[in-house]
Amino acid sequence: MKTSGIAMLSTLFLLIQLATSDPSKEAFVECLKNQASKSPKPISKAIFTAESPAFVPTLFAYFRNSRFNTTTKRNPTAIITAMDETHVQATVICTKNHSLLLRIRSGGHDSEGLSYVSNEPFIILDMFNLRSIDINIEAGTAWVQAGATLGELYYSISQKSKVHAFPGGVCTSVATGGHFIGAGYGNLLRKYGLSVDNIIDAKIVDVNGKILDRKSMGEDVFWAIRGGGASFCVILSWNLKLVLVPEVVTFFRVDKAHEEGAIDIAYKWQEVADELPEDIFVRLQFHHWGEPVNKFTVRFIA
Repeated sequence: MKTSGIAMLSTLFLLIQLATSDPSKEAFVECLKNQASKSPKPISKAIFTAESPAFVPTLFAYFRNSRFNTTTKRNPTAIITAMDETHVQATVICTKNHSLLLRIRSGGHDSEGLSYVSNEPFIILDMFNLRSIDINIEAGTAWVQAGATLGELYYSISQKSKVHAFPGGVCTSVATGGHFIGAGYGNLLRKYGLSVDNIIDAKIVDVNGKILDRKSMGEDVFWAIRGGGASFCVILSWNLKLVLVPEVVTFFRVDKAHEEGAIDIAYKWQEVADELPEDIFVRLQFHHWGEPVNKFTVRFIA
């Protein structure tokens, strides 16, 4: 009961804090409605401010680090859960016009809080509704929106083909929007390189609210969004080149504790890992457990 009471009190303090209205909030919301007036989906349904009952649940929906779940952190003026590309354009334009900081959240996990925490007045543009995936097996390509997770992408590919894949990360809850702007790597790294090595086009919204593809954004910008963080635009979607994989693959996991010679095996792994055929990928992870401090397990995954 004490824990529940503290949680309720914390939530009350948060709601009190959120109720403090930003002077420019009403003007910002009006700007959004004007900019997206021709959108096929009303942007009013995508706008969440402190007065909305869904504001707090929406804000906390993708928190992955509890230290940010406090009342001491600045909260956004508004959250825009874009349901259409025009909503993204409107958010970019209005955030710029009202001198607000824009934080972009793709819908995956962000343990550092970079997409939902700020010390300055800011807006969250949440892309989790934009998660369509269009697989073209004949062409060996796929268009995936920024809000789709890697798990959704992999599953969609598997439903179309057993011999196609995409070289992304091993954590399926990561959203493609954030993963690919950081280059992206995973189990297919040794054979097919980084995720961004297999991206052939993209759609972005630039600082002026214009939608651009690879041709219209230019090769310099296209190069920059594939690993450079894309802090100068909003990623809408990626065009991916699929790669070929065997229909049947071999997977194994070996756990070795410290007293079982884990250190010696780790040293050996360092010597041979880069000499293995490119079809073989072996990952090493250290897992600490219990006391004393030197009690750990080395896990090899391939």
